[in-house]
Amino acid sequence: MSLLTPEALALRQQIDAFNADYAAVLDDRRFAEWPDLFVADARYKVQGRENFDRGLPLCLIHLESQAMMRDRVVGATTTIYHAPYYTRHVVGTSRITHAGVGTAEDPVRAEASYAVFRTKPGSTSEVFQAGRYIDAFVLTEGGLRLQERHCVYDSEMVLNSLIYPV
Repeated sequence: MSLLTPEALALRQQIDAFNADYAAVLDDRRFAEWPDLFVADARYKVQGRENFDRGLPLCLIHLESQAMMRDRVVGATTTIYHAPYYTRHVVGTSRITHAGVGTAEDPVRAEASYAVFRTKPGSTSEVFQAGRYIDAFVLTEGGLRLQERHCVYDSEMVLNSLIYPV
């Protein structure tokens, strides 16, 4: 265990605040705002741990730009029919794995555990997904933005279908 410098603590606090805002956007169903948390050429992946650990490329979702994320939001909110449900994201404290300068060439890298609970109206809550975010952040005029969010989930099965972002 290493001691954190004041700079590292401040950076971790920024990342944790970002993750809290990220969770609120999704849990409050403000999906149109979700792509704005990324840079234009960002990547977003949702992948099972088994494939991740084996270096296999198969993902449930693999988006390669903010434009693809916007398309996903339109699909999830206007064209896909599904039973309604609510989500609640719980994100753990981040762990900085590389304190880069925050540029595209040298992003800040961090990981955080997450759990997503799903509640269907009239039903009990259930664990929808649990795993970890493996992130690359860049510093922009608007604050931290994701260059990459790799959601590696631990479950071998995903309940029903994955519609909304994790």
